[in-house]
Amino acid sequence: MSSNPKPEPATVKLAPKAVVGRVCLYLRQLELLHGQGEITISSAELGAPLSIKNAQVRKDLAYFGQFGHPGIGYQIDDLIGALRHVLGVDHEWPLALVGFGNLGRALLGYHGFRSRGFKIVAIFDADPAKIGRKLDRLVIEPLESLLQVVAARQITLALLCVPAEVAQSVADRLVAAGIVGIFNFAPTPIHLPEHVSLIGVDLGAQLENLAYKVEKSRELAPGASQASSY
Repeated sequence: MSSNPKPEPATVKLAPKAVVGRVCLYLRQLELLHGQGEITISSAELGAPLSIKNAQVRKDLAYFGQFGHPGIGYQIDDLIGALRHVLGVDHEWPLALVGFGNLGRALLGYHGFRSRGFKIVAIFDADPAKIGRKLDRLVIEPLESLLQVVAARQITLALLCVPAEVAQSVADRLVAAGIVGIFNFAPTPIHLPEHVSLIGVDLGAQLENLAYKVEKSRELAPGASQASSY
């Protein structure tokens, strides 16, 4: 077996969303271990802290190439580099932040983006009172400048943090400007052309889901009181 991990072939099929999600977890676990000075790891050791079986770890990684070494396991440094390449985070991604309300401000201040290779390089808003405001090295731009700014700064990804009622129209403008990946925080579905990738996060719906799980776990807990029927 080659001593170097093999990146995924150009013709590889798109991995299922669940697989990609687990690969993100593997990468974070590997980076943690690397910081602790670990050099090699087995599939069982990689999966155990994540409650993922070793067979699943091997199957997930096999979507993208052959990374292990017989009798050794995985070289942590090599696997980190290979998985960063698989996920496309072995280089920097310029981001557009669209909508500078409370959520937009919070996202601008989130340092985790930069550590993962994502950098907000442009901010847009429709509010005349915000346009022109300076934030560190950035200036809030009007939506009308999307086309020029996206092209000049080679932006392909956007964080959409606008009200639900304008999310679709703003998304359409992003696509027209050349954006091909949108992370939608607006609490409404949006429809995009097939060539544009979309991830939607409705924070309110996620909290409702969490509340439901907690409520049901209380009802099912031993000794929980049962409602009387009359």
